[in-house]
Amino acid sequence: MIARRLVALAAIPLALGLGGCAGLERAMDGEPPLPTVAGAVSLSERWQTVRDEVDNTDSVATWHAPDGRHLLIATAKQTDRLLVYDAATGTLKRKFGESGTGPAQFDRPNGVFVIDDLAFVVERDNRRVQVLQLPDLEPLLTFGNDGDGPLRKPYGLWVHGLAGGDYRVYVTDNYETADEAVPPPAELDRRVQQFLVRRTADGWTVLRERAFGETSGLGVLHVVESIWGDPRHGRLLVADEEEYRQRNIKVYGFDGRFTGRRVGAGVFHFQPEGIALYACADGSGWWFATDQGKRENFFHLFDRQTLEYRGSVGSPTVLNTDGIWLTQTPMPGFDHGAFYAVHDDGNVAAFDLGELLDGVGAARCTD
Repeated sequence: MIARRLVALAAIPLALGLGGCAGLERAMDGEPPLPTVAGAVSLSERWQTVRDEVDNTDSVATWHAPDGRHLLIATAKQTDRLLVYDAATGTLKRKFGESGTGPAQFDRPNGVFVIDDLAFVVERDNRRVQVLQLPDLEPLLTFGNDGDGPLRKPYGLWVHGLAGGDYRVYVTDNYETADEAVPPPAELDRRVQQFLVRRTADGWTVLRERAFGETSGLGVLHVVESIWGDPRHGRLLVADEEEYRQRNIKVYGFDGRFTGRRVGAGVFHFQPEGIALYACADGSGWWFATDQGKRENFFHLFDRQTLEYRGSVGSPTVLNTDGIWLTQTPMPGFDHGAFYAVHDDGNVAAFDLGELLDGVGAARCTD
């Protein structure tokens, strides 16, 4: 969750009932009418990690080792460290890092993304991304806080693995005015920064490729944190957390331009937060997005191809979710993969991914 100075226009009611979506609020101006095909279902988690609100947990990611180990990594914003769990059981394995500006040190770690054997961690107050080698979390490099146009208040990231072993990293930057307000649209052209990270025989190189964000129209990114990409369909989904006038996900292309599509307007009632993609080899699948509320909290599903709303899942015990992550890799106790959600700043809940999909009638991958 991003704290910000905004003026509330009105209270937002929520009336999602089991088995139907009659209580969903009308679509926002310019959006198609809400679908009537699916509703919210309630699903209990398999387990939760031990709770510690002092950590102020934000985001999660998994790593599956070749030797069969399954790790779940969570960022702890307040204690400046990473929490490493067994991804199948939730057992805490280690706490890594400390406060500071050096390697293996953090200052308010927020977003985390795992790809191959690398963990990319956004540090909001160090204004950088730190890259760590798994499984030992050996620090490899940092970037983003130097050169022309450095990161100012980064939060989330998504990493695209490229042919040849390079990585393209997209980082959301929620910079503010001096009085901590959202800047005017004309100044929001750097809401996403794009870097090319390359491993060479001589070490690592990082190239800041560009920054982007619309400065007028429906594609303006007012308040940003979560971002995720779908190379198969050429889309970057960026959540706009401005919760009184926006509450939607903006769809950008890999060219850095707004496509004209917005996802979930009228479906979200609180803050659009964590984003994850359930991807099938044939191009089908499902987008997951958090509707972060302190009294009611939902995970909405949208069709990967059409972006149409499918349905919503809630939990009787999991609230105020920031980051989410899903893995389609089978593990002990999770034959069809797992879905992880942060619970109210203090711990992580794990859901059976197959049960979640079945609950809203979302087809599983057949490949």
